[in-house]
Amino acid sequence: MYTIGKIASLAGVSPDTLRYYEKEHLIAPASKTGAGYRLYNDEAVRRIRFIKTAQHCGFSLSDIQALLTLKQAERACCRDVRSLAIEKKLHIAHKLRALQAMSRALDELIRGCEGGAAPTDECPILAALENSQHEVS
Repeated sequence: MYTIGKIASLAGVSPDTLRYYEKEHLIAPASKTGAGYRLYNDEAVRRIRFIKTAQHCGFSLSDIQALLTLKQAERACCRDVRSLAIEKKLHIAHKLRALQAMSRALDELIRGCEGGAAPTDECPILAALENSQHEVS
């Protein structure tokens, strides 16, 4: 059994992160001491590493909760998990396209500005942003 500080160190997270995971019902201590200290087992270490790896793949804590629920669901199968992964992949692809469009727009703005010592009221980047015809959402 591990204290919160020890398990945090083993899993590579902070004790505050563990407390947050507990609050979000992603992990739970195996037991508590008479003084009320949380004690965790090896399963908690595996769970925290699962969470961190899933986050690295782009899954939100809400997504991770869904994955953990599927993992324990009697009727769930690998297809259900795969569907969530495909959905996440499509979401990431959409974000990438949006970021690439932003990058192209910035390239255009940068090309239009020589970056000289002109005052900001003559800056082509600021003028282009101010005179844009894009709708504000």
